[in-house]
Amino acid sequence: MRVHVVSDVHCNSEALARAGEGADALLCLGDLLLFLDYHDHSRGIFPDLFGRENATEFVRLRNAKRYQDAHAFSAGLWAGLGIGPEDRQARRAVLEDAARVQYAELFDAFAASPVPVYATYGNVDIPALWREFPRQGVQVLDGQAVEIGGRTFGFVGGGLPTPGRTPYEVDEEVYAAKVAALDGVDVLCCHIPPAVPELTYDTVARRFERGSEAVLEAIHRARPRTVLFGHIHQPLTARMRIGRTECVNVGYFRGSGRPWAMEW
Repeated sequence: MRVHVVSDVHCNSEALARAGEGADALLCLGDLLLFLDYHDHSRGIFPDLFGRENATEFVRLRNAKRYQDAHAFSAGLWAGLGIGPEDRQARRAVLEDAARVQYAELFDAFAASPVPVYATYGNVDIPALWREFPRQGVQVLDGQAVEIGGRTFGFVGGGLPTPGRTPYEVDEEVYAAKVAALDGVDVLCCHIPPAVPELTYDTVARRFERGSEAVLEAIHRARPRTVLFGHIHQPLTARMRIGRTECVNVGYFRGSGRPWAMEW
């Protein structure tokens, strides 16, 4: 068996359509949407709405960890569109319309895969919109398991609360319950990594991102064979063994365009 795994696709639909070639299955660990490319500020939903210069300033504030200033700056840009901070429904409608354009392209890429696709959500995804794009051969899993080639793969979607307030952040208790329900799987697939400093530090952003204590506890408690994740685009450590469990960051797919492969 050969399984290809991608994460942090961020609208790289062209490479996504080829990601399943040569495999028996394709797994996606989330973050399909591209809200803002931190390397190319002209790409993504944010610059499409507000322009590249404003996107550059927003990135500068966030990289400086000035999250409140970034929120205030964003609010001013929305006000320029006639949408105030109290009008959350109007803001959501604009973002969801932009997300639908990307999702249509991305789910068409999934449908082009020559093998079955199993996908879960990332922290920047909007789960409610995924139901609008059913595609044959594509199965969405969150807190559920599936058997592939005699091994059980469990999927946990979303992220945990952060100052960045990304779209699909799950309360810690809810997230932990999803993880615990998958005790006994051979491979645990999640978007965010276990809460280990070496696995959660991004060497380019030069900051620690949020990891999951629940996933780390599951590694010690249930001892899955493998834990696969993404989220950290340029990790300090991409692979680490904890006890019997191999922990693997499958890579930043938008940047590499290459899936990570598992064989048995």
